Amino acid sequence: PDEYNIDRHGRAVLRLDLKRREGTDLLLRLAEKADMLLEGFRPGVMERLGLGPETVLARNPALIYGRMTGFGQDGPLAGRAGHDITYLAYSGVLHAIGHAGGRPVPPLNLVADYGGGAMMLVAGVLAALFQRSRTGKGEVIDAAMVDGASMLAVPLHALMAAGLWSDKRGANLLDSGAPFYDTYETSDGRHIAIGCLEPQFFAEFARLLPLDERFASGQYDKALWPPMRAAIADRIRQKPRDDWDRLFAQTDACVAPVLSLQEAKHHPHNRARNASVTAGAFERPAPAPRFSSSQPTLATMPGDEDLLPSTMLARFGFAKAEIDDLVKSGLLTDN
Repeated sequence: PDEYNIDRHGRAVLRLDLKRREGTDLLLRLAEKADMLLEGFRPGVMERLGLGPETVLARNPALIYGRMTGFGQDGPLAGRAGHDITYLAYSGVLHAIGHAGGRPVPPLNLVADYGGGAMMLVAGVLAALFQRSRTGKGEVIDAAMVDGASMLAVPLHALMAAGLWSDKRGANLLDSGAPFYDTYETSDGRHIAIGCLEPQFFAEFARLLPLDERFASGQYDKALWPPMRAAIADRIRQKPRDDWDRLFAQTDACVAPVLSLQEAKHHPHNRARNASVTAGAFERPAPAPRFSSSQPTLATMPGDEDLLPSTMLARFGFAKAEIDDLVKSGLLTDN
């Protein structure tokens, strides 16, 4: 249902048959007054439809033309299908996620689809808009999810080049290789997350756990990491998750309960910040980040009059009679 489809929230949906000349002509007219056009077809499809960057920017030289694909607009894999896990695999990032001796673990579809894909495209669009404010010229953005996921891993490449990171999974400071940067099961079958990297935070953790002095004074002695991990795991298994949360709550030990998505919405901190909002049929995270002088409005739900195709076309300068003709021709469905 549309009320649960976040891709519809806040968006007017205009369905066009781009295989009909009338459909492409209408899109080109919209592009003449648009700030940006975003497309997610495989390379070459927009060109075959007569809607490639050269054609569209000829109608609006100030347009930002964003292209989102898995592999980019060129290269041997450019035309290949894939999903988040595919692009992560080709970026090398998937290989790095997981425990030592285990298989690579997909981090949902957050890293390539959203982090390396959507957010990189957003960054590109914002940079292009800033450039346009100075030059008046548009830009074509080639946002590939493999490229974006790889970009997110630049710090790991730097550490590897410096000899401070192993290409072996689960052997490093931030990939669960270090016993003080990992998750542990509690007595009730739930988990806590420990991330006390800095010596002062680790000292606080070791004092409260408590941890044997030989471990407390040997945080970065890798020879101690296996027995330290076993000692931490054994201790954490002795209490339920929420007991550990209460113990560490007012400290700098960098310990947190691993909350489910539902639990996170009701955590006191998130509630105090109004981090969840109800929009339409369900409660969801609020817009982020936050601004000092303005507040993002909640996305309008599908069905709102402001999101009707006719309303959108009117904002683009189409006359009512012309919109009525488009509906009669079957090119436009006003719902």
